[in-house]
This record gives sequence, structure tokens and C-alpha cells, in this order.
Amino acid sequence: MNDVPEVLRRAHLIGIGGAGMSGIARILLARGAAVSGSDAKDSRAFLSLRAQGAKIAIGQRSENLDLFAEGPSAVVVSTAIRDVNPELAAARERGVTVLHRAEALAGLMEGHRVAAIAGTHGKTSTTSMLTVALQHCRLDPSFAIGGDLNESGANAHHGEGGMFVAEADESDGSFLSYAPSVAVVTNVEPDHLDHHGTAEAYVAVFGEFARRVRPGGLLILCGDDADAAALAGDVGADVRIRRYGRTVEGPGDARVLGYRPWGEGGIVTISLDGKEIEIEVAVPGEHMAFNAVAALLAGVELGAPVDGLIEGLAAFGGVRRRFEFKGRSGDVRIYDDYAHHPTEVDAQLRAVRQAAGEGRVIVVFQPHLYSRTSTFAAEFAQALGLADEVVVLDVYGAREEPQPGVSGALIADRITGARVHYEPAFDRAALLAADLVRPGDLLVTMGAGDVTQLGPEIVAELDRRAEQG
Repeated sequence: MNDVPEVLRRAHLIGIGGAGMSGIARILLARGAAVSGSDAKDSRAFLSLRAQGAKIAIGQRSENLDLFAEGPSAVVVSTAIRDVNPELAAARERGVTVLHRAEALAGLMEGHRVAAIAGTHGKTSTTSMLTVALQHCRLDPSFAIGGDLNESGANAHHGEGGMFVAEADESDGSFLSYAPSVAVVTNVEPDHLDHHGTAEAYVAVFGEFARRVRPGGLLILCGDDADAAALAGDVGADVRIRRYGRTVEGPGDARVLGYRPWGEGGIVTISLDGKEIEIEVAVPGEHMAFNAVAALLAGVELGAPVDGLIEGLAAFGGVRRRFEFKGRSGDVRIYDDYAHHPTEVDAQLRAVRQAAGEGRVIVVFQPHLYSRTSTFAAEFAQALGLADEVVVLDVYGAREEPQPGVSGALIADRITGARVHYEPAFDRAALLAADLVRPGDLLVTMGAGDVTQLGPEIVAELDRRAEQG
């Protein structure tokens, strides 16, 4: 277990089913550590973890710390775990080391060359693209991503290539635990103000992240995003800068010359190091093509050949919950997408419009967090107006308590340019969506909550109606 810090050799993960936690568990198990954990409910994801040797309890109780006779050397938590959690309280009472999941992941990065991908939007897709491209080049990186790769179905992996690719989460500032050799910032746009408080504080934490890049390392920035581009001023002379975008012109920068739709995706043309290069991306949307350019620059810095990276990027099949195909009923296609910020919704619906061709676009949108809904209601409404029909559900509160006067209606009432349907009853949403579609339409469920469950239900309902004639 040379790749496992001593403190993590017997790790107990509270909320082990979460995207970040389950990834850490996978890597720990692959490196020979003893892993236990708990979650509120059982999950299919636990099958593989248990098969690897993890001991998982359903329900959270203090005695879960004794799933291994010796007890844990560390308890790993996320920001979502509150102080009153019985396992966390028991760990503190026993004097067991408590680590944030980012601290645990940083421990697993030790001894590797680290590439950390950050940004308000696009970090999951960019991290995934880089990982797949490096795998195509047979470099076998370790990786930890906030979503499952369509190619492997996994969100994390212990590789033998001596490099570690990680999605860097700014939502709670925990990405400041990392000290990458290569860092990417795709964009900076105020979000997660429930944690950071102000837009200025949110932007400032990215400056702190930029200063975490190791001396001699590389910071890759989107030059078209003002706040991302400004991060170049936050690092010392011993950190190199490479930019990408339509507006960049410096030596070493990747200037985007154009983008055109192609098949189900698109082709972006760039000028890099004096050469004109075309990158094919199999997923739709110009924003995805820009993510591919960022991944290419990071891959080159990690020592991968340009041609191999381009081939790998062309083979990238997407990430689960990022415009993921859920099924077809007749001439109606149903997708699911994780977009939960106005800019993400806007970019994804423009890509959906491209994929829909001559068909209509119908979106079933579930707002995520009361604070985000209240802050960005007008911006959400403007973005959703790009669709033809919009079903707005009630807010998925996640870690937040309800706020008086804040519901999905706050967004629905502001939408113009599309027919709007506010449906606060989640169990009626699939039937309503099935009522709205016509042959040739493309329907996408959208949001960071349990709206993802609706896609298969809508497909099943449409199939049932087709059978009944």
C-alpha cells in the first residue's frame, strides 16, 4: 500500500454512495486499503464496491465505525455531512482523524503528476475528455471525476501511469487542498453563493486556486472569459500560462478559428504552435468543443502526443447526465442533462436545438437549491425561453431548507418565448411531458436533482400510449 497515506489505510466514508466519495473508495480499494462506509439508502453503485471488499452499512449510526474490528484510521466526510451526524460525532469523541473528501483525495494524489480541472461550468466534461484522451494514448492515468464516463461507467480509477486527473470542486472551496502541476480554469461565473457569500468572494477563491499551481507548472485559462483570463495575474513568474479561445493571440495559446456542427457533435478548428488543427467532438455544442481544446492543452503538457489526443477526443462518448441519451419512443428522443446554472442551461439548450434538427425542443427543468433559484430566477427564465415547451418542477432543495416564497413558480412566471407549464407535483411530471410531445420532438430532463428519474418514465409512458393506439 505504498500509494496510500498511513492515515487512510483504514478509511470510513460517510455518504459513501456520493459521486466524490464513491470515487475515493474505488481508488483506496484498488490500492489495498480497508474501506468501510455508510449511506442513507442502498444503491447499485455499492455492488462493485462490495465486490472489491468494502463493508457498507445502510443507515448512519455510531456503531458503523466498527465495521472493521480495528476501527477506522480516518473518517472521511463531505461538506454535506453535518456535525450532528452520529458517525461524525462518534469519530470526534474517539479522537479519530476526520478528513474532508478533498483532503483524502489530495493524499491519494501524492507522488503523482496532478492535473486539476476547475471552472464554474464544464469541469466534469473537460476532466472526462482529458482522461479518455490520455487513456487512448495508453498513459493509464488515475482519475476522479464528478460523473461516470460513458466508456467505462466509472467515476474513478487507480492507474499506473504516474499521473492523476481530478475534477476540482470550487463549491465549498475544497479545491484549495490540491497542488497541481497542471491546472485548467474553464470559466469563472458567480455560483454557490450559499457558501461563498458574495460574487467577489467566489471569484477570489479561484485566485487562491491559481496560486496553488506548483512552481514550474502550467495554468490553462479560457481567454474569452474575463474572470478566468484575469487569473494570469494571480500567479508568479515561475508558473507558465497558456490560453485558449477566439480572442487569444499569444505564443503557445490555442486560438479558436471556428466551430461547425458535424454529425451528432461538431468540429473546432484551432491554431496551435503555428499549426492549424481540427478537433472532432462527438457531443453537441460549441461549449463542448472549447472544453476539448482545454483538454488538449492539458494532455500535451502531460506528455501525450497531439495526434493521439485528437483521436482520443474524437472517441469521447460523453459523461452520464451530460446530454445522456435515455431512450426513444417512436420519433421522440429523450435525453437527460445535469445543467443547473443559467449559463449551463443556455449553452445546453443551444446544443439541444442543434441536435433536434427540425423537431421541437421540450425541456423538463427542476431548479436546484432555493438560494440559487432566488438569485438567478430571471436568468433561468431567459435561458429556458430557448425551448419550445418548458415544464418547470418545484425546487430540489438538497442540503437547504425551504425558503418562503421561493418555488419553481419564481422561474416559470418569468419565462417568455416558450409555452410554460409549472408542475409542482413531481409524480405528475412524466404524464404531463408525455402529453406535450409530438413526433420528431427532442425532450430533455434537466437539473441536478432527482429529475434524472423522469427520462425512463417518460419513455415508458410514451411506449404504453403507442401500444394502446
